[in-house]
Amino acid sequence: MSFKRLGGLIAQKKNPTVAGLDPRLDHLPPDLRGQVGRDGSLESAAGAILAFNKGLIDALADVVPAVKPQLACYEAFGLPGLAALRETMVYAASKGLYVIADAKRGDIGSTAKAYADAFLGETIVGGSAHRPFPADCMTVNPYLGSEGVLPFVERCRKYSRAVFVLAKTSNASAGELQDRDVEGAPLYRRVAELAAAWGPEYVGLVVGATYPEQLEELRRALPQTFFLIPGYGAQGGGADDVAPGFGPGGARAIVNSSRAISCAWQKSGLPWQEAARAEALRMRDELRQTLKL
Repeated sequence: MSFKRLGGLIAQKKNPTVAGLDPRLDHLPPDLRGQVGRDGSLESAAGAILAFNKGLIDALADVVPAVKPQLACYEAFGLPGLAALRETMVYAASKGLYVIADAKRGDIGSTAKAYADAFLGETIVGGSAHRPFPADCMTVNPYLGSEGVLPFVERCRKYSRAVFVLAKTSNASAGELQDRDVEGAPLYRRVAELAAAWGPEYVGLVVGATYPEQLEELRRALPQTFFLIPGYGAQGGGADDVAPGFGPGGARAIVNSSRAISCAWQKSGLPWQEAARAEALRMRDELRQTLKL
């Protein structure tokens, strides 16, 4: 089971942290940003982003169990950006890291199956099987109902992968829809109940650190479901905020930090790889202390 592997890596490193790889050009340190300025092309930008990602992965591979590239940050650079995304995934996997594609895909029928094949399954060409974007897991938007999720779950079962569906997200306007009453319970709770029915072996929830009360509510209701918890660090969440999302012994949850790790060099004055590693270690130790790992 894919979540079993993630849980094993978390236990091995005693660190329930996923490092978000969400690069923008203003996140790059000066030595890499200079590579972009030479010709101003999408290719040079994507090359600098890939170099940044590889450097971060080298600095973090023995500290964090997982990385989470955000697809929009790569799609913005066209085909070179998508090539950088794929190479980032391959490189992270070569270092033993669990790869979560932050895609937030959601569609039905053959379109959903195509998305699922691209990230979780295989594309068959002339009898040869290919993995276009080799992720262990991806985020999925469930607001089209079960038809928008089950094609992904089918691929998870076939290939031992997993999905995190959006339930109570970390952004400020999330409640405009997610908190609406649906027959006596908020919509995010109804989504969580569906996710449990789809199978906690393969289907987890995205629940933001910025809403600790709802995080605690959902953990009580769904003790077996794996949570991906964004909102730590740059969005204001801390270890005390994420703690309610964990099961006994710090189990069944992983906390994302993106800018706080990748952009740590902007505040620390350390070389960028050293700064990222120092921030990842600080976050790990804070979570260990709070969760008593």
